[in-house]
Amino acid sequence: MSKSIHMAWAGAVLLGLCGSASATDAPAAGAPAMQHTATAAGAKSAPTDEQLVASAMKAAPKKVAENATIVTPDPKGGMRTLRKGSNGFTCMPDNPETPGPDPMCWDKNAGDWIDAYLNHKTPPAAKVGLMYMLAGGTDASNTDPYAVKPTTANHWIRTGPHIMIVGADASFYDTYPKSADPDTKSPYVMWAGTPYQHLMAPIR
Repeated sequence: MSKSIHMAWAGAVLLGLCGSASATDAPAAGAPAMQHTATAAGAKSAPTDEQLVASAMKAAPKKVAENATIVTPDPKGGMRTLRKGSNGFTCMPDNPETPGPDPMCWDKNAGDWIDAYLNHKTPPAAKVGLMYMLAGGTDASNTDPYAVKPTTANHWIRTGPHIMIVGADASFYDTYPKSADPDTKSPYVMWAGTPYQHLMAPIR
């Protein structure tokens, strides 16, 4: 999900992503890790707002995406709302600086989880969140939430289209494989044993 979630554009690795459907609640876009939190600065060509919206909507099912708030990082490191939504989901377009397509959408609870991740805090308990990356994801470490590049020890993997379940109790994740080198075509736990473990569920 991320290059470090699997959840926005980062200078390193899921997911600044906002902790709610409002871009005004977003963490700073320059926060570490999660490729989805990087700013748009340095992009080769600036896409139009219409193109950004279309990209973001590829992350989730049509019914979810068409009613979601859509945000994008701005060159100053903040977040800009491209369209206000009504269903509690927030979507962000693909980051052109990452190798693969990685637009994503998340609900309020997932936003709170992402906010904790970006700020190196423990995610709130008993707040299960859902994240969509139906267009695919960028390669990431399966063991180190904050890794920015592959090494001989951080179990770098490739992820395709998937959804993520974050913030669940540990007992939930215990029912799924936690291998450092998982079969990414079946559900598995990413970042197992860390406060940011989450379920990766491929859809193809």
